[in-house]
Amino acid sequence: MSFESFAFHPQVHAGIMAAGYIHPTSIQERAIPPILSGRDLLGLAQTGTGKTAAFVLPILQKLRQGPRGKLRALIVAPTRELAEQTHVAIQALGRRTGLRSLTLYGGVGANPQIQRLRQGAEIAVACPGRLLDLMGQRYVDLSSVEVLVLDEADMMFDMGFLPDVRRILAAVPARRQTLLFSATMPAEIRALAAEILHDPITVEISPSRPVETVAHAVYPVEPTQKTDLLLELIRQAGEGQVLVFTRTKHRARKVAQQLVQAGVRATSLQGNLSQNQRQAAMDAFRSGRVKVMVATDIAARGIDVSQITHVINYDLPDTAETYTHRIGRTGRMERLGTALSLVTVEDVLMLRTIEKLLGKPLERRSLPGFEGVVLAASAPAIPGRSRQQRPAGPSNQYANRRPRRFAPQPAR
Repeated sequence: MSFESFAFHPQVHAGIMAAGYIHPTSIQERAIPPILSGRDLLGLAQTGTGKTAAFVLPILQKLRQGPRGKLRALIVAPTRELAEQTHVAIQALGRRTGLRSLTLYGGVGANPQIQRLRQGAEIAVACPGRLLDLMGQRYVDLSSVEVLVLDEADMMFDMGFLPDVRRILAAVPARRQTLLFSATMPAEIRALAAEILHDPITVEISPSRPVETVAHAVYPVEPTQKTDLLLELIRQAGEGQVLVFTRTKHRARKVAQQLVQAGVRATSLQGNLSQNQRQAAMDAFRSGRVKVMVATDIAARGIDVSQITHVINYDLPDTAETYTHRIGRTGRMERLGTALSLVTVEDVLMLRTIEKLLGKPLERRSLPGFEGVVLAASAPAIPGRSRQQRPAGPSNQYANRRPRRFAPQPAR
């Protein structure tokens, strides 16, 4: 089907065409009709499936008619980056509608945001903390909100925002349309959905599995060889942009510095940066001035760069669900992408958990000079290469060491 099937107003359709959208994604195809009809909706879909447009387009269609200058739609997001990403989507898709959008989040001065509130806007994309601050100072009035969107609800729970979300819910009109989107469905989010959604439509797009446009592979590696292997994988990535994930802020900064010293155009995105520094890093990555961004999980929420061809897990995440969030940064909107993971002996249990979530083993790969660790055979070997094949002669400090193998673990 095409976007013409939804019969959007010409002003909204013009934004769709300008954005280059032709065919809706699965979440858009299934979520847009009930949202247009005014139904509450619970959307379960992983990152990268196009869910932002799934709720932005119906909001633009609805708000095109009615009063201007009042806050009529509120989108609550967990991070500044996600708020900005959604705001940019609203501006692009709604460019012909005359509807105004603004963002409200901390880490920057409140005065410019207060000024934009005074000028009037129909849509606000807000992080809970700053929104509650401005509500407390009576700069924000939610009494006219007709549509409330809670985006990335599972991450808001992880970040401890649910008490703030409940305070926001108490301030919006009881008669409203509520849309809740989440990549996963922990018990707390399920309970929240049951509490705030009225007779909702549930749209579920493989909520726990990554998009099928992403190819996965694992590179066994010694911890001391990680950065050298990362450099080689970046060199092999071609012209696309690469997003590298680490577990900690300190490591994100350190790895980015090491890449720069090696001649790679790289930057980092992590919690110790000021908002201006974060924005500068995002602008450099989004524009292509830097090829590689090294980020932590929380900082990376909201990165929407269509040119990302590779996601590399320098560190495996703490949960399998986080893996799906990470690799959802590539293969977006049905483009092809590659997810590579550097795996050490200590990562074997998490690797197995990820494979269980995916329902298949991940392909094992190796590069000449990085054969110090061999994973237990649980996936097809690379065509044309034997698992025991080694380059002739010593190639690194581990060449004469007996390879370590991940021993099978007893069933629990």
